[in-house]
Amino acid sequence: KQWYQRRVAITAGGFNFVFNMIFTYRYCRMLEEGSFRGRTADFIMMFVFGGFLMTICACFVNLVFLGQAFTIMLVYIWAKRNPYIRMNFFGMLNFNAPYLPWVLFGFSLLLDNSVIVDLMGIAVGHVYFYLEDVLPNIEGGCKILKTPRLLKLLFDEGEDEYGEVPDDTRPGGYNWGEDVREQPEQEPAPQEDHPHQD
Repeated sequence: KQWYQRRVAITAGGFNFVFNMIFTYRYCRMLEEGSFRGRTADFIMMFVFGGFLMTICACFVNLVFLGQAFTIMLVYIWAKRNPYIRMNFFGMLNFNAPYLPWVLFGFSLLLDNSVIVDLMGIAVGHVYFYLEDVLPNIEGGCKILKTPRLLKLLFDEGEDEYGEVPDDTRPGGYNWGEDVREQPEQEPAPQEDHPHQD
């Protein structure tokens, strides 16, 4: 009986590890190729901020392994930035992307895993999403979470060497929207009648 319990625990732990690795790879890649495209420094800043905040929270809840919480954080940020994408969970549930972290939370309950880890990932992801996407866009808000200039110099690509195309050299050649006054039409000059010579 003890061997059976150990085998079940090892199997569940291995499944949980593979499950987290797949989700980490998938949503980390989608974030990097989506909302963080061309913003590698900001992408790294998200990792640093999330890891730092999780480490502080882990000291109060006595957690050592934070890999699952980090995965849930990535899923939460991606889900909040893609609210209209439809998801399918193992062919059983259909829902919009923002509900995905809570579906994973319920899945952890079914597997009898520690839900504190999932709640920590959701909380840290929500703090990052609020500081990065919500607070700077509300009236009177400001951007608190700023990426250090050193990270941008190291990881972000330089500006376009060609610069911006001047207005007068852009294709098209017509200034749409400008006030164009109609010129009065000129009447044609009257033609003189000449007598017909036989």
